[in-house]
Amino acid sequence: MLIRVAEITDIADMFRVRISVNENKATMADLAKYGITPESLPKMLSGHGRGWVVEIDGITRGFAMADAANATVFALFVEPGFEGQGIGRALMNEAEKWLAGMGCQQIWLETDSNLRVRANGFYRYTGWIESNMQPDGQVKFIKNLS
Repeated sequence: MLIRVAEITDIADMFRVRISVNENKATMADLAKYGITPESLPKMLSGHGRGWVVEIDGITRGFAMADAANATVFALFVEPGFEGQGIGRALMNEAEKWLAGMGCQQIWLETDSNLRVRANGFYRYTGWIESNMQPDGQVKFIKNLS
């Protein structure tokens, strides 16, 4: 497993992984409604944004993205068939380490409030604390880095 900072050349693979997931499914059209497109992603990977990819045998199998200006991890996805191998944890560790290095003391993320959704349990297991329910039905989690 190789983890590295995401580059513009990784964008197509990041979208491939994103639309492949079984939970929190989204199509390219769904993502575009939120302004997440291949054209918008480069800006999210620079400045106060950063992304990471995990490669196995040279193929991207997961990615994460964070935004230091908003102190948030806003994407973490692992391709089906590669869950349970430590990819999500490795990506989250990179995001948390980078956000701490950028001066963030408390970070946040949102995910499905359904307790049966694996991401919900993953965040709890890795030290995130449920904060509150959002108007759209998502649950907000926070984590102190200091």
